[in-house]
Amino acid sequence: MQRLFASQATLHKLEIFCLVCQLQSVTRAAEKIGVAQPVVTAHLRFLEDKLGVRLFARQGRRVVLTEAGERALSWATEIVTRTREFERELGVPSSDLAGSAVLAASMTVASYSLPATLARFSHENPASTVAVAISNPQGVTDAVRSGACDFGVTILDPRHDIDGLVVERLWEEQLILIAAADFDGIGPSATAADLSSIPFVSAPRNQVRREIEEDALRAYGIVRGNVRLELGHPEAIKQAVRSHAGVAFVMETSVRHELAGGQLRHVEMAHVSLPVPTFLVYRRGKSFSRFQKLLLDFLREELDPMTPPAPQVQSANAPAMAARRGSPRG
Repeated sequence: MQRLFASQATLHKLEIFCLVCQLQSVTRAAEKIGVAQPVVTAHLRFLEDKLGVRLFARQGRRVVLTEAGERALSWATEIVTRTREFERELGVPSSDLAGSAVLAASMTVASYSLPATLARFSHENPASTVAVAISNPQGVTDAVRSGACDFGVTILDPRHDIDGLVVERLWEEQLILIAAADFDGIGPSATAADLSSIPFVSAPRNQVRREIEEDALRAYGIVRGNVRLELGHPEAIKQAVRSHAGVAFVMETSVRHELAGGQLRHVEMAHVSLPVPTFLVYRRGKSFSRFQKLLLDFLREELDPMTPPAPQVQSANAPAMAARRGSPRG
């Protein structure tokens, strides 16, 4: 039997194949990697020739996978993912005190919850290197699946696709209502009825952060139709609130300094609790280096005191997200 890799079916060709599948377009894949479209087409035809099957069929302007293409994508994704992970582990020394890890985190988590914790870890492990890629929750799980990062720390919508991932609940914090210190549109406390007439600043509707907020409010019968500004980063939301654009629900960790300094104030809402859990996510079957396990255990230990042990989280596409503790299985 002729061996595929002996025929120059390189990792680069498999990466291009995976990218075309992800984007469902040869043209967009070519644009993303900065080559001419015929170059991408040639790589795909090469794979089809060597495999002896058609990988794609056309549906209008889109390319879709054939049944054989679906199987090839599963195989190629596994190879690309494992290779990326292995490349990062090749240079890791045997000592637990040295090594590297790449993690992805959602914006609020990466901006406010992780920096101080990672700074302590870096101080205790000066020979280590930890890189953090900041993304939206979908980007975090995509990076975990592709092997672009070793694990992720992120909020998740209960409807989020977690197929193939291990999801571990790390901590939980509250969404709180904030206003500018001198904003006269709302008093020191508010009721659900008060929120119907007050202008709001929030994240865009297509962001997980906004969906979580709306779902939490809906549980109390609160449906807002008065979001005046939609901003994609918590810093922008805070600045808009300080400029009297309205009030906003934000993660408590993101406004601690402003609340302490008096630039913003916390508007109390009696009998309303809006918890948002944060999760550790990693690929099922992922093999962690000793250094990466050290970092994971450090994050669990440092972040766990922020909340008591949490129950399991139900998902629409999985029986449950296990609230697991301890080291991940390699």
